[in-house]
Parts: sequence; C-alpha cells; structure tokens
Amino acid sequence: MSERICRECILRLKPYVPGKPIEEVERELGITNIVKMASNENPLGPSAKAIAAMKQAVEKVGLYPDGSCFALRQAVAAHLGVRPDNLFFGAGSDEVIHFIGLALLEKGDEVIQADPSFVRYEAAAILNECVCHMVPLKDYTHDVDAMAARINDRTKLVFVANPNNPTGTIVTHQEVERLLSRMPERAVLVLDEAYYEYVERPDYPKALPWALEGRNVILLRTFSKIYGLAGLRLGYAIAKPELIGCLEQVREPFNVNSVVQAGAIASLQDPDQVIRSRKVNSEGKRQLYAAFERLSLPYVPSEANFVFVDVKRDSVQVFKELLKRGVIVRTGDIFGTPTHIRVTIGTKEENDRFIAALTEVLS
Repeated sequence: MSERICRECILRLKPYVPGKPIEEVERELGITNIVKMASNENPLGPSAKAIAAMKQAVEKVGLYPDGSCFALRQAVAAHLGVRPDNLFFGAGSDEVIHFIGLALLEKGDEVIQADPSFVRYEAAAILNECVCHMVPLKDYTHDVDAMAARINDRTKLVFVANPNNPTGTIVTHQEVERLLSRMPERAVLVLDEAYYEYVERPDYPKALPWALEGRNVILLRTFSKIYGLAGLRLGYAIAKPELIGCLEQVREPFNVNSVVQAGAIASLQDPDQVIRSRKVNSEGKRQLYAAFERLSLPYVPSEANFVFVDVKRDSVQVFKELLKRGVIVRTGDIFGTPTHIRVTIGTKEENDRFIAALTEVLS
C-alpha cells in the first residue's frame, strides 16, 4: 500500500488473543462436554441473587442505562467504605485501562510495567504514542527495584498487576511503598487488583488508603472474577476525585450496561458469594499443587484463581492434546514461556478432569 491509512502506532499493537471459547472447540473438533480452564473465570458463576436481578433488568433493556451508574456507585461506595466520587466504572477493567491512557498520557510520556503481565498496559502506551518499558519478572514476580530504576522525569504511569497475570504472584505492602517513594509527583501508580479477593498471603498490600489519601494511586478491581460476571463486563477504578474526574472526561456515554449494573448490586448483597468462591479456589489450588508435585512439574505458587505450571515440553502441543480431550487451557508461548501453561482453578470435578487429561498427555 503506497499510502498508510491507519496510525503508525496501531501497527505496533499486539491484539489481545482471548482464551479459546468452548463453542469454537466444539465447531473445530466436533466434541462436547468441554471444560474451559483458560480465562480465569469463576467456575461457580454468578450469585443466584445476581441472576434474579439481571433477569428483571433484561425487561428494561429498551431504555439506555444510567450513564452515571448512580445506584451501583452508591452500593460499591458503601461496600468499600469510600465516597461515591472515589469511583469510576467501565466495561471491564480493560476499558478502564484504556481510559487511563487517554486521560493521563501525552506523547513523550513513559510507562513502566512488568513482563510478562497484562497486555493492555502496553497497549495504553502505544495508543498514546508513549514509550513502554518492559521490566522482566524476577522469580516470576515483579522486580520492584528494577522497575524503580527505570523511573525518570518522563514517567507518567507505572502498572503493577497484583496478583500478576499470568504468574499469580504478588508484590508486598513494603515493596509497593518502596516503589511509591521513587515516583515523581507527576507519575501515577496503577495497581491492578483484579484477583485481590483470592489472595491468602498476609503481606498483601492494604492498598485502599493509598488511593484515598490524595496520592497518585489508582486501584483497579472487577466483577468479572470472584463475582462471576465476566460475560457482561464491569470493572472499576478507585482513586482521589481529581483522578476520577480526569477519567470521566474521556468516558463514553452509557458505557456500562444496565443488566450488569443490576447484577453487580445484587452480588454485593449476597454475603456468601466471595466466601464460597474463595473456598472452592483454595481447595482447588491445593488439589492442582498435589497433582503437579506427583507429576514432578514445577509450578508457581499462586495468589489468584489460576496456576502457572511448567509442563517441560512445548505448551502448544500440550494445549492441542488437551483440547482433543475436551480441556481448554492457556499456552505460555504468548507470555514468552514456551513450556508453561496457565490453568484456571475449577471445581473439584473440573480439576480432576484436567489432571487426568494432563497425566495422559504427558505419559
């Protein structure tokens, strides 16, 4: 093509490749009874209260949703003990990340993130014609000191996925404090806590005060994981009102649909949703650990709802063989780790199915 049509930076984007859908596997292989353990979804699904509320909300989808998310904002604010103007809502955390880039980045700014981590951080930098410094993980964990060493007077955003995706590791409270102490006044720390409800370690950061005491910290959380609403897309940011106001300036009207707003409010009214999901995840994690140890497969201890495991052979081939047995996982090649797979923690029955299939494939 003699004349380029799209922006040059668009050509440098790495499109997000989602986990393989069940329907696609059914079409390709002609099999049924498939277990999807690729996309870190909650195997229990949403609360029954959320489903009932969403069924009622469907009857009103002929009307535009409340663009300000008033009722949802009040419910989340009460749940967290924050002010309504500390909250910003998007169609998934990935949309919130996109808006953070639009609102805060200018050409020439710099972004820092770990590698591998969530792909949309780098995308926010590229779309806004900024440099993104990819700092390699150390022992599968954010190398906070190496990230701090990359900070300069052009740094605008530092992303920390906590727990990290795909490794499931965390950055501790002291490590985040150390990173914050190195950041210039113009820079913003974005702590992506999509999996924070699953964390069991006591040294996990109590991050909410950082976002509320006037510091340049944005927390990202979601209803996709422990609340089981991944298919309807709802994520949110917690930050000081000045930062929330910046995000509201670039938000699309009616970006959060009315059905998920109703489902999220009802989810918060179910006191057992988080408890039962954490219990299944904790038990399933130990079940997978035991299997990996029996198979002599090194794995990364996880604080999320997935486990990153080294299957000691080409992960793409293992993935294909597991597919034939009706089990979908995530290959590690996309993360630069060609012998690893990432597997979502399922129910006991789903975990049993995966373990049996993996044992057969590796033998």
